[in-house]
Amino acid sequence: MKLYADLPARRITQVLSDLFTVGWVLACTYAGRLVHDTTATLRRPADGLSTAGTQLEAGMTSAGDQVGKVPLVGDSLQGPFREAARTGVALTQAGTDLGSAVDRLALVFGVSVALIPIVVWLLVWLPVRVRFVRRASAAQRFVDGPADLDLFALRALAGQPMHRLARIHDDPAGAWRARDPRVIRELAVLELRDSGLRPPPTA
Repeated sequence: MKLYADLPARRITQVLSDLFTVGWVLACTYAGRLVHDTTATLRRPADGLSTAGTQLEAGMTSAGDQVGKVPLVGDSLQGPFREAARTGVALTQAGTDLGSAVDRLALVFGVSVALIPIVVWLLVWLPVRVRFVRRASAAQRFVDGPADLDLFALRALAGQPMHRLARIHDDPAGAWRARDPRVIRELAVLELRDSGLRPPPTA
């Protein structure tokens, strides 16, 4: 598998794009974590509400127990304290539900901030890299020596733009059929450069 081009300028560009991709993923992940943590701070009021409800429930329950010990009227006096205790339970549940909602919101925001830009960049970068690796790896298997250039010259005749072919020869197809070694090599070089490869050295 060939990951990088032989040509220095293209290889440097590929290395820089790969490094940028790694940095981009790390930066987006950090930004997502930052957004998550910042959003999660909104949970503090919910935790305060839950704590207040728990304390209210415990206090009213304890007070009701004490009042219940009063002879004759203790049971009737416990009613308001029990209601207040139930209010504390409701406050605790409301705080818990609000905290869970904030946690879900923080997770959604954090993942979205991290994942969306990463996916967008990968949709641009990954197909280019995969296409190069596949093309260069396949081409590399056929470049062993000058004799292999004929295949790439033929591919250049079939796929290269006309203005590039015209710069090599007025009749590049005729020169290829005539086995002109200079034209064959220059045609092959065109195709190999598009694949990021250097031609084999001249014999």
